[in-house]
Amino acid sequence: MKISKKDWIFIAIVAAVIITFVAISGEEKTKQVPMDSQHAPAYELMKKTGSKMEVDKTCPSCHYEPGGIPFPPKHPVKPKDGPMRCLFCHKLKLAGMTEK
Repeated sequence: MKISKKDWIFIAIVAAVIITFVAISGEEKTKQVPMDSQHAPAYELMKKTGSKMEVDKTCPSCHYEPGGIPFPPKHPVKPKDGPMRCLFCHKLKLAGMTEK
């Protein structure tokens, strides 16, 4: 059985997809929300509600610009008028907890 040109193209595409997935996978680079006294209310709210959206609503009480805890210079998104979606990227992890 001879492999045709179309088969080689298909094999190349599949290989490219697999290589791409391997290249972009790896160590998680986003920072986790610290487990400290400042973020304890966020963890408690997560335990109580199980909703990341509810926890996100508490972030602007400290993290806002100007005047609050500043975002790092290379922070990709600095929300101005819209809702903050901190937990879209940052991880708030608790053992055995799932989001509602």
